[in-house]
Amino acid sequence: MGLFKRRSKSDDELVDPNERSPQLGLKYKDLAILGSLKDAGADLTQPRHVVFYLYYPDQASADRAGEVASGQGYTSDVRTPLPQFPGQWALVCERHDTVTSPDFVRDADNFLQALADTHGGDYDGWEASV
Repeated sequence: MGLFKRRSKSDDELVDPNERSPQLGLKYKDLAILGSLKDAGADLTQPRHVVFYLYYPDQASADRAGEVASGQGYTSDVRTPLPQFPGQWALVCERHDTVTSPDFVRDADNFLQALADTHGGDYDGWEASV
């Protein structure tokens, strides 16, 4: 299956991880995560726990974004800043029993990036159980 093969660039040319694959419309960094899951033995057609990370400059913004995410079926948790990152409120959004299909990953990425942009935050990415 050619889902996780490199684009037809020379092996020495770097690929922007935020650029999207022309075939699936997924960011290359998302394809890398799916590839890592597959390499670890995950059956990508089976449901799994998926966690997404966003960061906001204040609690109010993180709370507002969390409410929007909850309305879209995500479990959201706003976490106080760590001592080494005093002005960074984490919003952790989760989905349980989710199939990490290309459509789901693309839609989640689009939604969470827009959520971060709308509320003045940064979308950092995601991880999933094997």
